[in-house]
Amino acid sequence: MKLSRRTTAVAAVAGVAAIALLATGCSSSGDSGSGSSDEKVELTVTTFGTMGLDDLYKQYEEENPNVTIKATNIDTGGNALTDWKTKQAAGAGLPDVQAVEEGWLGQVQAVSDSFTDLTEYGANDIKDRWVDWKLKQGTDKDGRIIGYGTDIGPEGLCYNSKLFEAAGLPGDREAVAELFGGDDATWDDFFKVGEQYKAATGKAFYDQSGFVWNAMVNQLPEGYYSSDGELNVEDNADLKSQWDKLAGGAAAGLSSGQAQWDWGKGKAFTDGSFATFMCPGWMLGVVKGQVESAGGDATSGWDFADVFPGGPANWGGTFLTVPTTSKHPKEAAALAAYLTDAKSAVSAFQAAGTFPSVTEAQTDPGVTGESDLTKFFNNAPIGEILGSRAEGVVAQYKGPNDSVIQEQVFGPATQSLDKGASGDDAWNEALTTLQSLDLK
Repeated sequence: MKLSRRTTAVAAVAGVAAIALLATGCSSSGDSGSGSSDEKVELTVTTFGTMGLDDLYKQYEEENPNVTIKATNIDTGGNALTDWKTKQAAGAGLPDVQAVEEGWLGQVQAVSDSFTDLTEYGANDIKDRWVDWKLKQGTDKDGRIIGYGTDIGPEGLCYNSKLFEAAGLPGDREAVAELFGGDDATWDDFFKVGEQYKAATGKAFYDQSGFVWNAMVNQLPEGYYSSDGELNVEDNADLKSQWDKLAGGAAAGLSSGQAQWDWGKGKAFTDGSFATFMCPGWMLGVVKGQVESAGGDATSGWDFADVFPGGPANWGGTFLTVPTTSKHPKEAAALAAYLTDAKSAVSAFQAAGTFPSVTEAQTDPGVTGESDLTKFFNNAPIGEILGSRAEGVVAQYKGPNDSVIQEQVFGPATQSLDKGASGDDAWNEALTTLQSLDLK
């Protein structure tokens, strides 16, 4: 089970490539956005999946002729984490700018002194550009800013309006939001509507249990770890309560049991296998890419509603860091600042659907306006919806093995649910795996 946001790279590439780049150009916001030295410098950058930065590299090189950027993009978030951990342990091979995913934060913060304190290179002058909780996530316990935020992952609900209407449910996105409870939407509402859909069509309601579970966990005040850093799974009553709801949905046949990040090369998005999908902003490009890879287009019926069961939720988000092994920390910090200023954030959103963590960019017409992505989703005001969904999001503490628990413990357990295991049996399976891994 690969729940890392960047595991979508291969699956999404077809759709991402088609998203129109509406920005007329990007430039740095102040001196923090460009290097000041005339020395010829090569900066290495490691990212993963689809972050929408490729055109920005080219623009930065044009504006800074002394800088050459050598970019490496790793296909999945899981592989990128392995790459970083291997090089981090070896103390060699890390790039000048390293992209770090939200799910790694526990491991990153444990070795925060191996990342450059960006306040030494102007971070305090630009720290107001990000939403408060994003800046907090990128700051270590000693107050050192070690990461500049790129995107965040507020979640809305993708749904297929044609399938909804065929089942006797509303297809209009505002009516769909009301159907699920609007601002008071709950997971009980979600599963209840799913049962109505199942009764009317005989088909599954969502693609598989793993993504639903991930949303449920991220929504809780405390997930796999308590806010003080303690492992928080076995006796976590909130976690178990959500698991029981998920198990009930699977038992009712609401899960299609799809293979994550596959979906039959997109066919499941076009053949009616399921009607709803968990959609943080970056996932919208994945849906578009999957539909198009299966021969579908905007007429396939997919839409995006300003509602999410259980209220605000965030899935994913990335930071650009500068490892202390960089031989060019000043120039690397300047590049990271440039790639995360408002204009660059707008460009990245248009290229990949990554919703900005930079507040100024969130209301920019390049985010709130029309694009190939909005056209695909029945002219949904995607930027406005994501801005609405971002309200009230509170960053959850991510412990050192959060991603391991997500993928190796509950990944197989959610698959077991989809294969017919009872909720209790699958939960006990997860606990047994957790104990065998002896995680802290």
